[in-house]
Amino acid sequence: MRKLNYELKELCIHNKEGSFSTRTARHYTLNQAANDLHELGFRNLGKHGLRPKHVDALIEKWKSNGVSDGTLKNRMTHIRWWASHINKSGMIPKSNKELGVDRRVYVTNKNKGQPLDGRVEVIRNPMVQMSVRLQAAFGMRREESIKFQPSESDRGDRLYIKKGTKGGKPRSIPIKTVEQRALVDACRKLVGNNALIPISKDYKYQKKLYENDIAKAGFHKLHGLRHHYAQERYEKITGWKSPVQGGPKRASLSSEDKQLDNTARQIISRELGHERLEVVSVYIGV
Repeated sequence: MRKLNYELKELCIHNKEGSFSTRTARHYTLNQAANDLHELGFRNLGKHGLRPKHVDALIEKWKSNGVSDGTLKNRMTHIRWWASHINKSGMIPKSNKELGVDRRVYVTNKNKGQPLDGRVEVIRNPMVQMSVRLQAAFGMRREESIKFQPSESDRGDRLYIKKGTKGGKPRSIPIKTVEQRALVDACRKLVGNNALIPISKDYKYQKKLYENDIAKAGFHKLHGLRHHYAQERYEKITGWKSPVQGGPKRASLSSEDKQLDNTARQIISRELGHERLEVVSVYIGV
C-alpha cells in the first residue's frame, strides 16, 4: 500500500466522526484521491503534504472523468475533512463555487415515494422487519432504523434520534398517531433496553443481514419510504397533497397557503434531519 493511502486509512480509523455510511464514504473518497494523486504524478506524498495544487488537480481530474457536481460536492466534504485533521482548514475555500464546483441542482417533481406494502411480512428476521417498519412510520434513514434503541430514543410524544444520524446531529421526530405509538411499544417489547442489533453482533453484520432480507422480500432500496413519510406529513399539515402527488404547485398557491406551505417544509426538514429547505423539494416537489 502506498504511503498516502496508508496514512489516510489510518486517519479515518482513528477519527470516527459521523455515521457508519459517512465514514465509509469518507474512506472511499480519500483512497480514491490518493490513487488519483499518484496517477497525476504526485508520488511519495504524505497526508501532511496536501496543498492547494493537489486539490485543484483532483477537481480537474474528476471533472474530466465526468463526475457530477453533486458527487464533486460530496467528495470535497471529505477532502476538507482531511485538511481539517492536518490543521489546514483554511487552505481550501469554504465555497465550492470558488473551486469551480457548481452548486448541486436537486431534481424535483418526480415522485419517489414508496408506501410500505405486504412484502414487509415476508421479512423473517424480526429486527430487520422492525427496522423497515420504523423507516416507513418515522422517515428514518436506514442506519438510524438499524441502530434504533427505543429505551434511549422514546420520549413519550416524540423520538429523539441520535445514533446513525447524518453528521451525528440528533433530531426529534414527533409521535403523532396511535399506529406510531404502537410500533414503538412493539419495538420495546422486542428488544427491551437493547438496540435493533443483536448484542453479539455489530452494525456491519446487521446491515448485511438487512440488505439480504429485504432483497429476498422483493425490495431493492427503501429510501422511498422516507419520501412517502414526507409526503404524508405534508398532506397532514397543509390539508392538500404534495406537488409530486398531484397537489397544487407552490407557484399557484395564495399568499396564505404559501405561508402554510413554508411551515410544512420547515417542519419536514427538521424531522428528516436536513439543514436546507431546498432538499425537501426532492421529497414533496415545488
